[in-house]
Amino acid sequence: MIIKDYLDLLPAADHDEILALRRDYLKKLQSDKKGVVAHRLPFESVRHLKASCLDFANDVVTIGRREDLSRDEFDLVTKVMRGFMPWRKGPYNIFGIDIDAEWRSCRKWDRVLPFLPDIKDKIVADIGASNGYYMFRMVPHRPQAVIGFEPYLQHYFTFQTLNNFAGCDNLHMEFLGVEHLGRFAAAFDVVFLMGILYHRISPIESLKEVKKSMKRGGVLMVESQAIPGDEPVALFPERRYAKAPGTYFIPTARCLKNWMLRAGFIDVEIFCTHPMSSKEQRQTEWMTFESYTDFIDPQNPSLTVEGYPAPLRVFLKGFAG
Repeated sequence: MIIKDYLDLLPAADHDEILALRRDYLKKLQSDKKGVVAHRLPFESVRHLKASCLDFANDVVTIGRREDLSRDEFDLVTKVMRGFMPWRKGPYNIFGIDIDAEWRSCRKWDRVLPFLPDIKDKIVADIGASNGYYMFRMVPHRPQAVIGFEPYLQHYFTFQTLNNFAGCDNLHMEFLGVEHLGRFAAAFDVVFLMGILYHRISPIESLKEVKKSMKRGGVLMVESQAIPGDEPVALFPERRYAKAPGTYFIPTARCLKNWMLRAGFIDVEIFCTHPMSSKEQRQTEWMTFESYTDFIDPQNPSLTVEGYPAPLRVFLKGFAG
């Protein structure tokens, strides 16, 4: 697997350390382990196919059209797209195949857009990029490069497959997580950290790692699950929150703002708060597992099934001091 290199754009980053990390994960991605092969082979089976047109300016990320493919190619791409289920972020249209993901990610993007810094000719990072929906939505804003960090095989190979169709040479994906950002010293003008912090055991340490990766004055865009309230507190569930065992600290918006300040960010602003709902996160034919309505007390929608406050989503913007 060839990764187009962008490291020359990051003169302060630890190139040797990044290349060592990359060599390690490329070995894993080329291994014959069943879980790896199950995602790599579908990607390889369609990598010869290219889209004739792209549209990343609207809610549905559109790559190619039905006429680009023969009947056999269309059936193969459909099979590959189905194999990458469950689709968490979207919506997409791939060669005429409508993919209705669990999240209507366009709604989150619309909330970010009025507060989006100018990313033209900038180096941008998307942490926990998943299948790359937000990376594709950034393309019309003409960044110099967008680097996604995604440590999960399914999401990594989904993005590689989509971008192989699209051919966007300023989009890159590393099979790495937020814990690796310290190697990318002073690399990024803008960082997106959306839907990540409540999955981290040490959220302030994660924010400090993010700050290390940013240029002075760089912009951090944060989106997170949160609980209602004006006090600077966080909920730490006993076992699960909304059925998710990998959820740790769920802060109020003010608590999250304080985390960012304590991590060294300045001029932190809370610019949006809204309740979650099944209109934005729900089960679809492309994500057939439990979703939002299964996580909420059916008798009291203000609570999760565990009896905790039902989640909000909050958006913050801060600058690397």
